[in-house]
Amino acid sequence: MTDEATAGVEKLSIQPEKTNEIVKIDILLNAAGNAPIMKQRKWTVDWMKDISWVSKFIHKYLKLDPEEKIFLYINQTFAPSPDQILKNLYECYGNQNKLSLHYSINQAWG
Repeated sequence: MTDEATAGVEKLSIQPEKTNEIVKIDILLNAAGNAPIMKQRKWTVDWMKDISWVSKFIHKYLKLDPEEKIFLYINQTFAPSPDQILKNLYECYGNQNKLSLHYSINQAWG
């Protein structure tokens, strides 16, 4: 190979990105309906967590019975799927550098 050919290959090499970097976002957990109110509303969490993790966290924090369900809502309108990642929701629906989630024990919206 000539020097020109190898120089072109070196220019095309891509540096790997930092995949182990952890980014945190702020989420606000607001009670809706007859759900118990959390003493601390604002939480800083890893943005790669999914909605099911948030649901389990709330369930554990509120010390609910195993048969009780938690419903989560974005902008008081729709319930995201359990496998939805917080990063995607934050990029689409976050405002003022926070993602606002409402939780309820009974279906409240949608």
